[in-house]
Amino acid sequence: MIAESPLTAEETFQTRDGRTIQIRTCESFEELDACVQLQVETWGYADGDVIPRRAFIVARRIGGQVIGAFNVSASEKSDPENGSLIGFAMALPGIRSRENASPMPYLHSHMLAVRAAYRNDGVGRRLKLFQRIEALRRGIELMEWTFDPLEIKNSFLNIHRLGAIVRSYTPNFYGVSSSRLQGGLPTDRLHAEWHLRSARVEASLTGKSSQPGTIEETILIPHQIGEWKSSQEHIGRALAVQRENRQRFESAFSRGLTVIGFRKDVEGNGIFELAPFEDQPFETRGL
Repeated sequence: MIAESPLTAEETFQTRDGRTIQIRTCESFEELDACVQLQVETWGYADGDVIPRRAFIVARRIGGQVIGAFNVSASEKSDPENGSLIGFAMALPGIRSRENASPMPYLHSHMLAVRAAYRNDGVGRRLKLFQRIEALRRGIELMEWTFDPLEIKNSFLNIHRLGAIVRSYTPNFYGVSSSRLQGGLPTDRLHAEWHLRSARVEASLTGKSSQPGTIEETILIPHQIGEWKSSQEHIGRALAVQRENRQRFESAFSRGLTVIGFRKDVEGNGIFELAPFEDQPFETRGL
């Protein structure tokens, strides 16, 4: 059974330019409202795509997570910038059925947002690590989420830095999106599995190699993809890359391959690395 999170701990760290950031659970209505506003700031969502405050309240109540990153570097507590939300992660609880075993609780990390001025400070990774610690304290050993394979920076974080694996791809997962980051493309998504106690994840979090076996296939994301997605003149190129890679991912997964690595080459292209991988204690295909 998943209980409401009891976590009250916090983490504080400094960015490279000396700003002090605090990671902790969001508590007040005002903090949840700030999460709603940051969605709009990050993705440019229309009202129909924005997760409302009451959904954040319910997520916390039913055993999910709403974790915020706050700038607490202001010298005077009376400063209106003191304690301002600069990032958040939101997760929902789930139960997954298993053959010949009891159902397994997990968390679906639905949303991660960081204000633009803080996106090179490791805030996103700190939020994910805080989610992991909180989940493990409750006996939850699996988190999953979806992400756009055309987003090179996010893919690097998810696969290389955090040690997630991918064995499933869904075309147009969310349907039409109002997000300016989507560029009008179908919302194709990879499904990340983060096995929180696995040797692979432990190795990734300590900066060690976590790749077993030999890479059998690679799938490339051109470094210009962000420019193409944001330009009506070049959006056709982005769509062509998405369609080609959709076919390649689906073919690879149907042959039993798993995304186990992600790297960037000297030009900045993103490269997914796929290989056979069965080193998990339970079946989670089709997340």
